[in-house]
Amino acid sequence: MTLWPPEFQLDGDSISIVPSNAGHAADLAAVIEAGALDKLWYTMIPPPSEIGAEIERRLALRASGNMLPMTIISKTTNKAVGMTTYMNIDAANRRLEIGSTFFCKSVQRSAVNTECKLLLLRHAFEHLDCIAVEFRTHCMNLQSRRAIERLGAKFDGILRAHMIMANGTIRDTAVYSILASEWPTIKANLNWQLEKPR
Repeated sequence: MTLWPPEFQLDGDSISIVPSNAGHAADLAAVIEAGALDKLWYTMIPPPSEIGAEIERRLALRASGNMLPMTIISKTTNKAVGMTTYMNIDAANRRLEIGSTFFCKSVQRSAVNTECKLLLLRHAFEHLDCIAVEFRTHCMNLQSRRAIERLGAKFDGILRAHMIMANGTIRDTAVYSILASEWPTIKANLNWQLEKPR
């Protein structure tokens, strides 16, 4: 079976985005531990001790064609500062979601997230010819929702009672998307954000 999209590496000014592998586990465990990211009840980030199993889970989804897991590497330290994926891949309709993303606390709300999304969106629209890219998050995850909105994604609605969380609560999922026709404007805005003095 030929998997779509094929694996790739993207290089920006401050980060590289590379296919995930087991060798990234130690760095990613440190990322989760430093920010206590697994303690956020409205996310699904595993504890540091389980990141190896999470990488394996994502790679198994890759083998079935549902996900392409990637690790975000800092060009300054050459260490992993986060993970992301193309997921809910619909090759027949050239649609996918950018999700299952987490970043080291030290780079949250920095240019790293903007650059990461710019690279992934540019690849999706300009190399994979996607017709739409989705973003989904817990409706209560206001930080994530604001970050998605800053990208320029449009709010599509709420999937009510969409998922059962690890703590037993029911997740309403906020869904956003960017269409291919919207990409030139969003690309210009993301490039402008990266060029602004910080």
